[in-house]
Amino acid sequence: MKYYVGIDLGGTNIVAGVVDGNYNIIAKASTKTNCPRPDREIAADMARMAEEAVKNAGLDMGDIEWIGIGSPGIANSSTGVLEYSNNLGFRDTPLVDYIKEFIGRDDTPVFIENDANAAAYGEYVAGAAKGARNAVCITLGTGVGSGIVIDGKIYSGSNFAGAEIGHTVIEVGGAQCSCGRKGCFEAYSSATGLIRMTKEAIELHPDSAMAGMAKERGKVTARTSFDCMRAGDKYAKDVVDKYIKYLAAGVTNVINIFQPDILCIGGGVCNEGDPLLLPMKKIVAEEVYTRDSDKNCEIVIAKLGNDAGIIGAAFLGKANS
Repeated sequence: MKYYVGIDLGGTNIVAGVVDGNYNIIAKASTKTNCPRPDREIAADMARMAEEAVKNAGLDMGDIEWIGIGSPGIANSSTGVLEYSNNLGFRDTPLVDYIKEFIGRDDTPVFIENDANAAAYGEYVAGAAKGARNAVCITLGTGVGSGIVIDGKIYSGSNFAGAEIGHTVIEVGGAQCSCGRKGCFEAYSSATGLIRMTKEAIELHPDSAMAGMAKERGKVTARTSFDCMRAGDKYAKDVVDKYIKYLAAGVTNVINIFQPDILCIGGGVCNEGDPLLLPMKKIVAEEVYTRDSDKNCEIVIAKLGNDAGIIGAAFLGKANS
């Protein structure tokens, strides 16, 4: 059996996992990222977590075929340099060289990729998109993360900053997005966007069930509108319907551009299940350009959760072969 290490570098946590040839995570190790701090310090902790995970698996670094890293930001997979990551405060960080230095093994290959791309590749090789030729994965979280796999290869564009589906505009002149544009898919279809729309509805309807729930719970969450919709609040249903309309618009755009075999959607919002997915799929089926085709893109829920980034990173050597 061959073994690989995947490191999921996030703004909050560093998680390393040992993955076997059957895509099973057999051991993990994690620590806080503790941003902001120098990139070498964070890289040292990444190497330490990799070594700790290998030890937890009952192996040593000599048993590891390669190490893969999924990181937020522009990750140059050719040079091994993390060119820019606003979440980490990194710029032109030679992350691959740092990891090799800290593990002390020049003979162990190290690969790097954007974290959303790595997670998409994880779903592609072992999750909801397994068996597809072409796939797109979208994660509805604080933002809208996305990754594209074409003919088994991660698509990252000519400058390693591709697949930023969340920053395509679906409402010209719409809500302000963190990227600087207005009306982005992310501004409407992320959990953050859903919370914003819920808060706006509460301001307009202070006697609604949403307002009461927000007061009772002390905050508005991405679940507030869905929970209140199920309780019969018509204003909550309006919020949910609007959210689904925007989500369907973005998903339809993606399908029209890439026509993947599978489009998988992940993130906490997807825990709503059928009340989210069924009306969204209905709109997409009515609006997608190939609606009269015998073969259309299948929309599915991501399977791997937080493990997608670890598994995808662990198999970056395969993606780069």
